[in-house]
Amino acid sequence: MDSNSQSADSSDTYSHRVADIVGTLIGLLTLTIPLFVIANYSSSNVPNHQPPLTYNLKNE
Repeated sequence: MDSNSQSADSSDTYSHRVADIVGTLIGLLTLTIPLFVIANYSSSNVPNHQPPLTYNLKNE
């Protein structure tokens, strides 16, 4: 009986380790992908030419 529970514990430990790795990868992707997408679209869609800002002052 101990041998069955011991093998279940080792596979259980392995599945926990795999779940931790997958969870870490999902967390890293969740944090990094939006940054890359924002950086990609914000740098390509920003117009570099803006009309000059002028003020018309009346001399009275």
